[in-house]
Amino acid sequence: MPKSIMDALLALEDGRTFECRSFTGPGEASGEVVFNTAMTGYQEVLTDPSYRGQMVLMTYPLIGNYGVNSEDIESDRIQVAAFLVREYQAYPSNFRATATLADYLKSQKVMGVEHLDTRALTRHIRNAGAMRAFISSRELNPTVLVRRANEIPSMVGQNLAHVVTTPQPYRWENNNRAFLKPGLYPLDKTIWRHRGRKRSVIAFDFGIKYNILRLLVQAGFEVIVVPGFTNADMIKVMEPDGIFLSNGPGDPEPVADAIETIRTLLDYRPMFGICLGHQLIGLALGAKTYKLKFGHRGANQPVKCLQTGRVEITSQNHGFAVDSDTLDHEDIEITHINLNDNTLEGFRHRQLPIFSVQYHPEASPGPHDARYLFDAFKRLMESR
Repeated sequence: MPKSIMDALLALEDGRTFECRSFTGPGEASGEVVFNTAMTGYQEVLTDPSYRGQMVLMTYPLIGNYGVNSEDIESDRIQVAAFLVREYQAYPSNFRATATLADYLKSQKVMGVEHLDTRALTRHIRNAGAMRAFISSRELNPTVLVRRANEIPSMVGQNLAHVVTTPQPYRWENNNRAFLKPGLYPLDKTIWRHRGRKRSVIAFDFGIKYNILRLLVQAGFEVIVVPGFTNADMIKVMEPDGIFLSNGPGDPEPVADAIETIRTLLDYRPMFGICLGHQLIGLALGAKTYKLKFGHRGANQPVKCLQTGRVEITSQNHGFAVDSDTLDHEDIEITHINLNDNTLEGFRHRQLPIFSVQYHPEASPGPHDARYLFDAFKRLMESR
């Protein structure tokens, strides 16, 4: 067996174990195990900040066959705690590939395992729910690994958005981040270079994906990204035309500073939220959130738009949801529902210029059915 291939064992907190082998060499990893049903897009999955603290299991059996490249990334690093697949393809065939998946994972010290019974593990998670796990190629004693799995902090109560947010503001220019150096760029209304020609948007980064920024710019916005902990007074000093709230990892309820900021800004400017941003708007409006049994993660989730009757096939990645029964339905209109389990997928405020969706209209990976929402955000600002 090559030195990079090593026997490994994955242990769940409920005591069940799964044999596998590492294709990235010796290592250990821990986190909540979740599954993703997408057939492609594994590099976008790996770099999605919403997966921080999670080991991602791909249900599609063959992974790695098109390699990796420098373009298909959604953040500046791999975010998953480990990558779990049925069969790893070590010899990719793709003219865009610049490296193998194994080399990519090893370059950032992220463990990848194969020869795992992904079907059995997925079925177990569907029945028992997403749970904590520990994986190791060094320690193969099931009792020890189960104990370590139970020592991992629960996803409930973790403010992971604070971990992944940008430490300082930046512009999104030429498909890249241009950080605003303190002292050189005063964070006030003079920050905007295209005021009067483009709508100005402040994007709160709770774990924002790069394709969201690409589509905001494509929609004609000038975008400044700010840390998720930025307060309302700072936003008002900058005088944007609109406010965007991004996706992100973890439990929304502990993100208390952002919830209070959003509550202060509810009647200030048009507001659009995606995924965690959607949940934070719900909490700011007085609703409750709860943890789903095994979450929605994949590129094939059917969502119905109640305003048009149209069914959208959507990309999703979330383990928490807003409880629609706790929303004030006199002020809030439900706009989208999930056709698999009828969970809330979108709402809008009847009086204030606010709307949000639980799914990912920017996709990457996934279909483009919901990209119209970025234009809807633009129309909402123009109507104000």
